[in-house]
Amino acid sequence: MTLRTENNLPDPDTAYRLLVAAHRRLAPDLHASFDAALVLLLANHIGDPEILRQALAAAAASVEA
Repeated sequence: MTLRTENNLPDPDTAYRLLVAAHRRLAPDLHASFDAALVLLLANHIGDPEILRQALAAAAASVEA
């Protein structure tokens, strides 16, 4: 299986607003912990180590660019 990188959200703007709102409720020092917890929950939901590897590589490439 291959990581889907095209938009798969029916409403990407709402998804973005949900993420921003979740961060607004947190103290700034909790943002990284929240993001880590979210990543682990979504990785568990994906359940495929190869897809997770591809997602990690794509994320790393996007921040290193």
